[in-house]
Amino acid sequence: MSIWQALILGAIQGLTEFLPISSSGHLMMLRDVFGMQPTAELKIFIHLGALAALITVFRKDIKYIIKKPFNKFTYLIAIGCIPFALAGIALRFYYIRAFDSLVTVVIGFLISGAVLKIAEHFSYRDFGLKHIGETNYTDALFIGILQALSFIPGTSRSGFAIAGGLLAGMDREYAARYSFLLSVPIILGASIIETVQVINRGMVQISVIPCLAGAVTAAVFSFLAVKIAVALISKGKISVFSYYSWAAALIITGVYFLIN
Repeated sequence: MSIWQALILGAIQGLTEFLPISSSGHLMMLRDVFGMQPTAELKIFIHLGALAALITVFRKDIKYIIKKPFNKFTYLIAIGCIPFALAGIALRFYYIRAFDSLVTVVIGFLISGAVLKIAEHFSYRDFGLKHIGETNYTDALFIGILQALSFIPGTSRSGFAIAGGLLAGMDREYAARYSFLLSVPIILGASIIETVQVINRGMVQISVIPCLAGAVTAAVFSFLAVKIAVALISKGKISVFSYYSWAAALIITGVYFLIN
């Protein structure tokens, strides 16, 4: 893998991991149209870069959780991660097969856009909005279940988590913050699993420079993506990503007919 390919893949993954526009859908497009696909080793470095950006943005929250791990916010995050982890175990074979078809991605983009649009509508109410004190564990479980549905390629994990928070009645800024903090254990867990899989395959030659380039690019673009997403969500403009998802579905449909 060339450095330029690693830079592009890192940038795309960084942007789409945290903007609610489906990283899996964009990576499938790069694979099917341009023949670009990250190696298992590059995926690990890209995830670590994205994780570094996330920790940088939410360092105060993470520091608080580390200092006081047994608090309600920690429990809410833990409960929100459980459905996603279970879905990952139960649906891993389906997930691999779903990556064979751009049609699945089109459907995923359409669903994702609709979910975000509906969630934005709910976010405009100005009464009874929840913060940590008002959020219960049922809310966290609901968000986790909705997030677990994002295993469909073309849907966005961060988008579904944000939508779940808004549908559960969370304040917009709090919903964004909670959903992104949910990403920390999920990305960390995925990185550990991918690392174990690489080790189990035996000795591999890691292209250090491309991997580091991808990690740095992912970190920079992830940082920008989180900042942009939080700003737009806080202003109640999440439907921007709905329109993007629907436009992407149309473009992918056109590409599909061109290459088949």
